[in-house]
Amino acid sequence: MEYKTMVLELLMERTELYEQLRLTRRLLPAMETFARELKASHETWQQTLSAAKPDSQPIQIASEALELALKDLVDHLPTVFPSDVEEPLLVDTAMAFIRSHTSSG
Repeated sequence: MEYKTMVLELLMERTELYEQLRLTRRLLPAMETFARELKASHETWQQTLSAAKPDSQPIQIASEALELALKDLVDHLPTVFPSDVEEPLLVDTAMAFIRSHTSSG
């Protein structure tokens, strides 16, 4: 499964977030940004797990790394935007968190 597909499914599970992004025409850019960040996080986790578990099979490392990268993303996706904010917030906070955890690898 491609990163974009995984991210789109995660966003669609968060109906309000998905609709706000869609209505403000920011769904595609957000999805693409999250997909890039998910890929980078996945690669970083693979490197970390490979070093920590050198005897593990590469497919097992890749699978576990993807689970961890997805969990990081899910944990930091906003579910609902505050209703008292006129301009809907994009997922800047989540993206900043993910970038901070993937750019150092």
